[in-house]
Amino acid sequence: MSDEDNPIGNTASQHTGHAQPCAPDHDAADGSSARIMNFSGDWLQLWAESTTDYSIFALSPDGTIISWNRGGEAIQGYRADEILGQHIRTMYTDEDQRKGLPELSLQLAREHGRDESEGWRVRKDGTLFWANVIITALYSPEGKLLGYGRVVRDISDKKNATDAAIESDRRFRLLVQGVNDYAIFMLSPEGFVTNWNPGARRIKGYTDEQIIGSHFSCFYTREDAAAGMPQLGLETAAREGRWEAEGWRVRRDGSRFWAHVVIDAIRDENGALIGFAKITRDITERRQAAELLDQTRDALFQSQKMEAIGKLTGGVAHDFNNVLQVLRGNLELLGARHEDSWSRARVGRAIEAVERGSKLAAQLLAFGRRQALQPVVSNLGDVLRSMEDLLRRALGERVRVRVQESHPGVDVWNVFVDTHQLENVLLNLAINSRDAMPEGGLLTFGLSNAVLDAKAAAASQTTPGEYVKMTVTDTGAGMSAEVVERAFDPFFTTKPEGEGTGLGLSMAYGFVLQSGGHIELASTPGVGTTVTIYLPRSTDTPVARPHTPRDAEWEDGVRGDETVLVVEDDRRVQLTVVDMLSQLGYGVLTANDATDALTVLRSGAKVDLLFTDVVMPGPLLSPEMARQALMMRPSLKVLFTSGHTRDTLGLDAQLRGGAELLQKPYSRMQLARKIRDVFDGMTGAQRNAASPGGSGASGASAASALTILVVEDEPDAREALCELLGLLGHAYESAGNAEDALQRLQRRAFDVLLTDLTLPGMSGLELARAAMDMHAAKRVVFATGHDAPMRDESLPFAWTALRKPYSLDQLKAALAAHA
Repeated sequence: MSDEDNPIGNTASQHTGHAQPCAPDHDAADGSSARIMNFSGDWLQLWAESTTDYSIFALSPDGTIISWNRGGEAIQGYRADEILGQHIRTMYTDEDQRKGLPELSLQLAREHGRDESEGWRVRKDGTLFWANVIITALYSPEGKLLGYGRVVRDISDKKNATDAAIESDRRFRLLVQGVNDYAIFMLSPEGFVTNWNPGARRIKGYTDEQIIGSHFSCFYTREDAAAGMPQLGLETAAREGRWEAEGWRVRRDGSRFWAHVVIDAIRDENGALIGFAKITRDITERRQAAELLDQTRDALFQSQKMEAIGKLTGGVAHDFNNVLQVLRGNLELLGARHEDSWSRARVGRAIEAVERGSKLAAQLLAFGRRQALQPVVSNLGDVLRSMEDLLRRALGERVRVRVQESHPGVDVWNVFVDTHQLENVLLNLAINSRDAMPEGGLLTFGLSNAVLDAKAAAASQTTPGEYVKMTVTDTGAGMSAEVVERAFDPFFTTKPEGEGTGLGLSMAYGFVLQSGGHIELASTPGVGTTVTIYLPRSTDTPVARPHTPRDAEWEDGVRGDETVLVVEDDRRVQLTVVDMLSQLGYGVLTANDATDALTVLRSGAKVDLLFTDVVMPGPLLSPEMARQALMMRPSLKVLFTSGHTRDTLGLDAQLRGGAELLQKPYSRMQLARKIRDVFDGMTGAQRNAASPGGSGASGASAASALTILVVEDEPDAREALCELLGLLGHAYESAGNAEDALQRLQRRAFDVLLTDLTLPGMSGLELARAAMDMHAAKRVVFATGHDAPMRDESLPFAWTALRKPYSLDQLKAALAAHA
């Protein structure tokens, strides 16, 4: 191609040092325009030649390099004489040449007038640099392609920085995508999800397609969303840069988990908010573990507190029982010497006071886990069924009683428990439930088998294993959390003053723990209360429940002529027992401690029965003393007595081996019967013949004398009525409420039930019906301050109404009616 045919070649030669101007060869319209064009060409030539930051050169239409500048030499390493005349392909990598990229860039420039690209280019020494290349097609005014102008810039530093940023971003994305324990995702400034990682998919349950574009408030519970928690989190993060919180969150399937959430605000280089980074972690297990730890600490504290109180109350009750024993023994001795009715009445009331104290002491011992239990293998279903009638009578018509088993058709396991004490516990719980349902309700006793694993047992402060679970659930008023926390504390009660000792639940607590079980209390105000009892399973066969006589305390044939060795460290108790036994015809020897007792036995003295207190001073404990005594005299009978027992003394093993125990405080007749039982090889339950009697029962053998149960909740009125009955020569027992009366009616039958119509809890009418159903009363006298409330001839028993205030003659007439 000649210079005439390729005017750009002249330009190229000028770029390489020739003095010809870089302009097309044609005549100018006038001299002024020619001068301006010549000046511009000179200026552009000067700029191109002096620039070192850019490689600026020209190409012929076929891609041959026809000009070169200093920037080209600096960037690409070629001098002008080394590169002019070579094709542009020289500057491309072999791979790009095979792909035809040099020709393609020229084609694109021809088609579009300009082409810009980035890529690897080759220097003279073979090294590569990352170039930004701009090719511009140059045309004559007539539209003829003259060639190309090419500008190359070395942007390797920018490329490296970009690559580093891309690599960093790639690694970050790999990190985020590789995290499964955290939900990591981005939010738009408005709170819409813009990306999603596998941890988020695992924790929240949404796939990318299901959640991207949704508002993140869908992760919140309805309550938190309605309260504006999502917006609060975004606003706080936008204002302070970060928001951190814990709370319930919702998965796609609707289940909840406890989450730790962090929201960070993301801003650009100008400080504009462009979105949020949100990290969520499922810490449900950690929260549950922390809650379990707190519960365990609370349970341990409660256990330690109850243990300390139990030891205190157990010790107090033991000493109290000794005092009561002295009182009762001397009162009965006095009663045997003074036969007048006035003395007997006073002694009887004093003995009743001792019995009330004994009941209080027994409750304290039960709480302190120091009562003497006589457990047998039992089935709780049988126990509950035997109590149904009693419970219904005790609770009245307003409270419905239901006994249900969680798995019908599956036999409930047996337990090893003192059924008598268990019945007392259940009756106490039932009465508490009745008081919580003044308008009536439903009381449900539930039974099921339960297996406590290590975790459940730790939470319950008990031993893993198999248990029988019994629940007592009412629909009453319920209790607050503060009351529940203190419910098992002794003497704590929510009842009005004078209506409760606060020992019912405490007794239940101590009895269940002493039986190797666990008791729980759950209550919701306005809904009701559930008491749950776990008792250890027994694989032995249940023992048949013996028939309980009405009263076995006043039998004939309780005297004896055997010799009894009394071992008692309390001098007052010892003297009282000696007097009792002497009156019963027994020969009596005494010892102050276990060592003295063994000395007596070694002396060869005649001893038929060893009667010893369990708790004794000195190095030798009573059970060990009894064991040594039996080794010396195998035929010796042993009878223990105590206000409580302690497992560390080994008494339980001896009781199971056939030893007997008499609980303090005991009456003279209880002592007499127990001793005869020991000598005769019988239990009290095996004696069925009984002659009724009662406190203050002067003249009980007379034909006109009646046995009367007085039920009156007003103490002064009750005392006055009992005085009148004593003057009339009748035998009586008294009760301040229907529950106490029912227990007395279970023990024995009466000729007359004399009851006030208005009683706390169960009414006098309901009590009368219960007594007649039990065949525990022949007739009823209702006392009332109002007119007789009923004239219902359909009542299935004989009854008489006695209007208050009544005279002695009116009382006599009421008792004589229907006789």
